[in-house]
Amino acid sequence: MEKRNFSKALLIIASLLIAMNSNGQTTDTLTYTKDILPIFTSTCLDCHGPDETRRMLNLRLDTQDFLRSHVVPGDPDSSLVFQRVSEDDMIRIMPPSSSGRTLSDEQVKKVREWIEEGAEWGEPLNAVQQANLVQAAQRQVVFAREVRPILSRNCFQCHGPDNQNRQMGLRLDTPEGYGGDRGHFGGPAVIPGNPEGSLLFQRITSEMAEVRTPRDREALTADEIETIRLWIDQGAQWESHWAFIPPEKPKIPSAADRDWPRNSIDNFILERLDKEGIKPSEETDKATLIRRVTLDLTGLPPTLEEVDAFLADDDPKAYEKVVDRLLQSPRFGERMAVEWLDASRYADTNGYQTDGERSMWRWRDWVINAYNINMPFDQFTVEQLAGDMLPNATLDQRIATAFNRNHSLSAEGGIVPEEFLVEYAVDRVATTSTVWLGLTMACARCHDHKFDPLQQKEFYEFSAFFNNINERGKGFKYVNSPPFIMAPTIDQQAQLEEMTQRLEAANLAFEEIKSDINREQEAWEDSLIRSADVDADVDWNLKQGLVVHHALDGDISGVHAGQVAEASLENGLPHFVKGRIGSAASFDGDRYINAGNPQSLGYEDEFSLSAWIYSTSDNGVVFSRANEGDQGEVGWGVYIEDGKVRLNLSTRVLDDGVAAETVEPIQLNRWHHVMATYDGSKTPGGMRVYIDGVSQELEGLLDLVGNRLPRRYPLLIGASGSSKPNFHGNIDDVRIYDRVLSPEEVAVVATAATVSDIAGIEKFERTEGQSEKIRLSFLNQYASTRVRGVYNKLKEAEWELKELQESFPTVMVMEEMTPRRSTYRLNRGVYDSPAEEVFAGTPSILPPMPEGEKNRLTFAKWLVSADNPLMSRVTVNRFWQMYFGTGLVKTSDNFGSQGEFPSHPRLLDWLATDFVESGWDVKNLQRQIVTSATYRQSSAVTPVMIERDPENRLLSRATRMRMPAQMIRDQALAVSGLLTERLGGPSVGPYQPEGLWDDIVERGQEYRLSSGEDLYRRSLYTFWKRTRPAPAMITFDSSTRETHIVAPTRTNTPLQALNLMNDVTYVEAARALGERTLQRGKVNNSAVKQNITYMYRLASSRAPSGDVQSILVSAYENYLAEYQADRAAALLLVSEGQSARDQTLDIAQLAAYQMVASLILNLDGTITRD
Repeated sequence: MEKRNFSKALLIIASLLIAMNSNGQTTDTLTYTKDILPIFTSTCLDCHGPDETRRMLNLRLDTQDFLRSHVVPGDPDSSLVFQRVSEDDMIRIMPPSSSGRTLSDEQVKKVREWIEEGAEWGEPLNAVQQANLVQAAQRQVVFAREVRPILSRNCFQCHGPDNQNRQMGLRLDTPEGYGGDRGHFGGPAVIPGNPEGSLLFQRITSEMAEVRTPRDREALTADEIETIRLWIDQGAQWESHWAFIPPEKPKIPSAADRDWPRNSIDNFILERLDKEGIKPSEETDKATLIRRVTLDLTGLPPTLEEVDAFLADDDPKAYEKVVDRLLQSPRFGERMAVEWLDASRYADTNGYQTDGERSMWRWRDWVINAYNINMPFDQFTVEQLAGDMLPNATLDQRIATAFNRNHSLSAEGGIVPEEFLVEYAVDRVATTSTVWLGLTMACARCHDHKFDPLQQKEFYEFSAFFNNINERGKGFKYVNSPPFIMAPTIDQQAQLEEMTQRLEAANLAFEEIKSDINREQEAWEDSLIRSADVDADVDWNLKQGLVVHHALDGDISGVHAGQVAEASLENGLPHFVKGRIGSAASFDGDRYINAGNPQSLGYEDEFSLSAWIYSTSDNGVVFSRANEGDQGEVGWGVYIEDGKVRLNLSTRVLDDGVAAETVEPIQLNRWHHVMATYDGSKTPGGMRVYIDGVSQELEGLLDLVGNRLPRRYPLLIGASGSSKPNFHGNIDDVRIYDRVLSPEEVAVVATAATVSDIAGIEKFERTEGQSEKIRLSFLNQYASTRVRGVYNKLKEAEWELKELQESFPTVMVMEEMTPRRSTYRLNRGVYDSPAEEVFAGTPSILPPMPEGEKNRLTFAKWLVSADNPLMSRVTVNRFWQMYFGTGLVKTSDNFGSQGEFPSHPRLLDWLATDFVESGWDVKNLQRQIVTSATYRQSSAVTPVMIERDPENRLLSRATRMRMPAQMIRDQALAVSGLLTERLGGPSVGPYQPEGLWDDIVERGQEYRLSSGEDLYRRSLYTFWKRTRPAPAMITFDSSTRETHIVAPTRTNTPLQALNLMNDVTYVEAARALGERTLQRGKVNNSAVKQNITYMYRLASSRAPSGDVQSILVSAYENYLAEYQADRAAALLLVSEGQSARDQTLDIAQLAAYQMVASLILNLDGTITRD
């Protein structure tokens, strides 16, 4: 656009030259109208020409008036006009650098020669030439930078891409829309070259409020109206939104000051500063520089040893060596991860009302490691969006996909799961499109986007990529919701490998003695048969994991966890009958057994429930731990319902629990062995029911676990505390195991025959259960010491491996469904108002995806392709934002038409294309930025800078920023010596106000304060509860992580100072810093001034000024006097926090130093990154 308008101006100027020459001016003498006016027309007349509204300093260069005031004929050096166009000073030169225009050396030379020759005016301009002159002098308007933002802010809502809400058939975001026929609404709204005849200009300039647009809001400003007028007058040229045009690597501009640039970044910055007539700032001092770059790259301050080493290093590459060291530090990954956790809405809880705990920290570890190993950003992207779909996906690649499971997840009772499945897909669209594309696609959920060319249909096509996950609309409240995977740490993986090898060795050892085992077992079985007539029966049953056993052999008491447990009979007299194994308890529909409160079971526990039953009724409770609730039965139990065996766990019968029952009913009036197992998965798929040792087909009845399962009700045999009917018939041998029995083990428990009975049965006639029962009986109790030793080692190895696997953390991940879930465009975005079916796709405004299958993997690869105009720009812009407070595009979350135009568009495109060419090398990009002269500038601000560039968008200085919340806390821990620098691991609970969660959580959720080293871990690892984040973090503007955040917020409030002075974290850190200072002072025999200078340098990396030192020393002396007079107060102060205090130090001295340390930690210079 700029080139087109500039070319148009050149044509007009050329016509002026031709017209002037055609008037008979053939002499070689230079004249103003023939030789100089064409130069000034293209460079000066927009401010010093015929337009009075824009004329500056009352200077007009298209008439002869200026000759008397600005030109001394024959003396160019005394002529003001020549002085200004030949000026070396970038501030005084004309035209100003900010205009983007300049006179060439040849043009300046021609102006000099014209004055030297007498400054002749030449032939006067005729009327046509005057008109051409006016047109050529106009400011050339750039649509993308000047016009589109005006239209987008004020007009697109009613006259933009949104088809449903478009008014009067007028669309202003396309040339066809404003320049084409609007049917019955009328003709074009814009007539190129004719502002007064254009409906758009007429409406924005109307004096009648009911006619003027935009309606119901403030009118356009005079400047905005003038911009629209000029744009129309100059042909109403249109161009695509800059962000949707693929970047091309621009040529690196040459620098006027060749000594200033340190890399290519600086050439682009200096080019803009030169145009604005601003000089860059001097490089900052070395102490400030090492503190700045260390904070920026690691999130921690430099140690004094690192500062002193840098100050003493005279190597020209000393700074580069510091940068390389920091980029290799494991702290780099932690620093970068903080930004990514905000963007990915990472938290340790689910959000919504209950906001129960989840476990996602293994994904956080993956992010830290990815940055530390310098994973290419395209791989970083693909693995997080579709790592599970990569060929032979590794554990790490599957963990990476937790990115799009970080969203809030509802587990509230009464919700409609289908509604929240839509919400989760919508969240993934909003997050993915903002983080990687810089688009506000969520605005197209209910209708076409009002400002960007994004259709509602395209929103749902985009969501189809993320709507094919086998997930639950209603999640689990207090644990991870499926799909999730076990995610062992590196150490646990090593343990797993070791234990797996041990198990393999134990299996091999067992196999090697198989023949010996068979011979021994045959001999033992023969002995059983020979003694059968004289000895009592030998019997055995499975005991591993048996936590409850009521044999009901004439006695209703039982054994709970190895201890005898008494029971009571309710509603009747005891009645025993011949059972399946000895005697059995008889139930008449009234009597039942209260077996007390054995080990409780919950939704997340594995267990197996077993009993022999002889039922005479289609309905009855076998045994349960349940009661009547306000919404049905609460608890768990095994039931006969209409003749079918049901396993039920419920908090609310209709919408909170898990249940399944057999498809086929059991036969009444005969003995059956019933076994129900549950694997803790909270789904009917984790349930199994066996009848007489045979697995049954089940029908899932309830799959909506949300709350915890109540555990306070007693175990009742033959009844429930609810209104369900009591049991009719006989019950024998009630068992509860705290693990899931295998089908072979179920068959053993379901075998009533004694070991002696089985020994008398021919092997080929035995059932599988009988064979397994006698085999296990032999191996557990009757085999030789050698055999039992080998067998026990095998069982121990199996059990240890299972315990290890159960200790593994889990992480929620993405997994594709087969067949695919259908996706629909939703009318008004409402989940239960589907329109047409849509299929996975990307916005048409962007390059199309390759032909073939469209899924998350092909989408991720499309995203990182070189054709995508957005991802590389969006990514480098956010990295830039980390170091300068604001991105080159200020609206880092919006690269659409409502976003801001880049401050340095060519630099943005150079960084984006270079990033891709480097192989998406993240560390290389950080190195480029922090080694640039732009980054190394002083942050000192002059009045001129404040006036010319208050927000530092031109980057004539470094940006002074208050540190992020996490960095402030981590710095205090680091300088005090309390910081625990352990990489990765579960979230921890630092100090919080007592009772922080009491008013917002359900019973059972309590804040867990960490102890020991965990109390002093980096803030990155702080347990993050969405509905009640750490107050110290929120006070300093940390994200709540309820949604994705890519643009930081910084405020300055009194609460921040109060937090730094009174929060136990900082009070303890101040004491530790004072302690550290006193201990060093004792060793070095330091005076108070030296000690305070040491503390100040630890916190700020530089020595205090004389005035500051004097104030701090005076404060120390006052505090010392106060605490010497009140040692009880001193003791109270130095006792804050859990860390051990050095009791050899005088408490009054320590308290005084602690108070000075508190002052230092609260200083603006301490919590600010200069």
